[in-house]
Amino acid sequence: MPQTPLNALRTFAAVAEQLSFTKGAAALHVSPAAVSSQIRVLEERLNRPLFHRHGRQVTLTEAGKKLLPGVQRGLAEIRQAFHAMEQDLSEGVLNVSMVPTFLQKWMMPRLADFYRTQPDIDLRINADSSLVRFDETDFHAAIRFGAGIWPGLKAVKILDDWILPVCSPQLLRKIGPINTAKELQQHNLLFVESEVWESWFKALGETSENRRWPLLNDSLSILMAAEQGQGIALSRWSLVARDLVAGRLVRPFAKVVKTDWSYFFVSPPHYFDIPKVVRFREWMEESCQMFEKPEV
Repeated sequence: MPQTPLNALRTFAAVAEQLSFTKGAAALHVSPAAVSSQIRVLEERLNRPLFHRHGRQVTLTEAGKKLLPGVQRGLAEIRQAFHAMEQDLSEGVLNVSMVPTFLQKWMMPRLADFYRTQPDIDLRINADSSLVRFDETDFHAAIRFGAGIWPGLKAVKILDDWILPVCSPQLLRKIGPINTAKELQQHNLLFVESEVWESWFKALGETSENRRWPLLNDSLSILMAAEQGQGIALSRWSLVARDLVAGRLVRPFAKVVKTDWSYFFVSPPHYFDIPKVVRFREWMEESCQMFEKPEV
């Protein structure tokens, strides 16, 4: 459509999302009369009504329902384009979302090295496990644990991981050596729902006794419980490697199982190759390459 009335489309989206001319006007910081005028321009342009008006209450017509998704996508892409242009491409603020457990147990000890080697990048990390809505936020990238498939985003694998049992040195001295998977199942086993003992035993060719082991809701909780001697935790190598070196945890059983998922560097295509994102990604890749794998 030549000379598309962009302001009218923006007004239409605001009213449609609020289902209110008054609230739409408030969101745009204009008067309700100005909103009504813009909607009238658009309806005349399309030669069909976009809203059913019932006093102050409005609902979308079928035409309005068909138009709204495309308008929202178009406005989002325009915002992205302007936002990308406004970003300092090589330095300044770099907003990254990261899984909390990975941030606390793997990333935090390495942050000083990043700040030392990349002093002109203002790295800002948000700890969150939920999917990032890049089109609605100012995040440039995310570190996620998964299969590597996030539609519309570019993902590069940076780190594999393994699951293994760990416990406190005091608990191991108390219960004595564990030589078989069957012996391991006689003890209090801690886990989170995403990392279950049954699959670990199955990977070793063993069967699980299906005891009702304690279930905690996050990986840091089971590691804290393990450090306090409350049981043997099934955890990931990326989260426990430093604790094992420091002696806060020990391996009561030598076997490890490689996970199906890995850590990925994830970013929208329009951010993926800007210089400061590339520098952070390369630093992450180098740091992950230096991270020692477990003895199997």
